[in-house]
Amino acid sequence: MLELRHFQVLRAVAREGSLAAAARALRYTQPTVTYHLATLESHFGAPLFHRGPRGTTLTEVGEALLPHAEAVLERVGLAQREVRGLVRRGSATLRVGTFPTAGALLLPPAVRRLHQRGVHVTLREGELPTLLAGLRSRELHLALVFSQPGDRLDLEEDFVVHPLLEDPLLLVLPADHPQAGLDRVPLAALREDGWIMGTTDWDPCDRLLVWACAQEGFEPVHVMRTDDYGVLQGFVAAGIGVALVPRLGLGSPREDLAVRPVHGPALARQIGVAMLRSTTAGSTEQLLAELRVEAGRIRSRGRAG
Repeated sequence: MLELRHFQVLRAVAREGSLAAAARALRYTQPTVTYHLATLESHFGAPLFHRGPRGTTLTEVGEALLPHAEAVLERVGLAQREVRGLVRRGSATLRVGTFPTAGALLLPPAVRRLHQRGVHVTLREGELPTLLAGLRSRELHLALVFSQPGDRLDLEEDFVVHPLLEDPLLLVLPADHPQAGLDRVPLAALREDGWIMGTTDWDPCDRLLVWACAQEGFEPVHVMRTDDYGVLQGFVAAGIGVALVPRLGLGSPREDLAVRPVHGPALARQIGVAMLRSTTAGSTEQLLAELRVEAGRIRSRGRAG
């Protein structure tokens, strides 16, 4: 049978580049490292390393096995940390993923109330692909995610998404922009403007902007790239370009900016909570309930504004 120490030896030899160095890193004798590696190779019926005078390198089989071994060791380490934390603190640990704007506004009040009930929350922030990978690998119990028109979330049947709120995308213009006096600005009126966009072509808001502009017969030209909405507002105020930004990402806009909805089809992202259907952590339902409360407050402020 496979044992964790077999995977530990595989990882150490791959990292250290030789059996002797792996033995020192693991505080094993070299014969012990050799034994465990031989047992692992016997199990799979193939060599995992090329051995030479300059050290060891992974074979094709070894390269295929290594990421699985590392994933197993990471999950075991995660389980140990979580269970030991539960024993030490007497509290459950909930692993939550989020993207920045949702993390800033939705999560803090909800997490504070869970902490008051003895639930410890750890946070992982990342872009949507990172969060979805964390859910699939079970490294996250739940994650705040979003989808947009024509951009469906790619989740398997094992997952469920609970809707929270709709976050409209708004145009950010310099206060003295010719279109700033309109209640709603048609995208076609901005065909000659430069756009401040995200740092990657994957950016979902930018993809939606490109799609919406294509409906109007033009392609937006980016003049600056940033993922920091504060920086973005500064460059828009300076007249460098215009931008399309989620309302949650705006915070309190500067006085030298005009923020306007787009005239035409509503552009918005749908924010929700994704989790495994089979999750047994009761604290996930507690956090979901608190997030619904916060989403309701944000909707109320939006209507009042």
